Amino acid sequence: MLQKALDLVRLDFAPAHEQPSGARLAVATVVALAGSLLADALLVAIAQAALPATKGYEHFQFADYAKLTVIGVLIACVAWPVTTRITSAPRWMFLRMAVLVTLVLWLPDVWILIKGQPAKAVAVLFVMHVAIALVTYNALVLLAPVRTPGRHATRRPQPARP
Repeated sequence: MLQKALDLVRLDFAPAHEQPSGARLAVATVVALAGSLLADALLVAIAQAALPATKGYEHFQFADYAKLTVIGVLIACVAWPVTTRITSAPRWMFLRMAVLVTLVLWLPDVWILIKGQPAKAVAVLFVMHVAIALVTYNALVLLAPVRTPGRHATRRPQPARP
């Protein structure tokens, strides 16, 4: 029964691929951080322009959302190489983990909505979580992909010399 559960989530601890390179992971982390913060700032600017009632909303202050964004993105950037080590299907698993984590991170937003925070502003917070997940997932899986066994992303085979 345990094996069926592991198979269901594709947790096999026997990947045939190699880990993403450290350099590519560093680049992907910087891109994920910058892209997520930019997405947040754009969403806040759009919200405040389209929904004037959200101007001055406490959770739309850069310092408020930036620290939480940075923490979440860094956790995801640590989770990606761990995921690539524990499964033969890292993109499959990481996507599902990103969706699950996003849903869990919506819980505090639901809480503040229940406590009386403005619905339109909280809706933007929901969208910000989705944007961060999309940016981070794509930065990691595209810029720091797993490597084919025995080949490194930075090395290319040299043509034979006559």
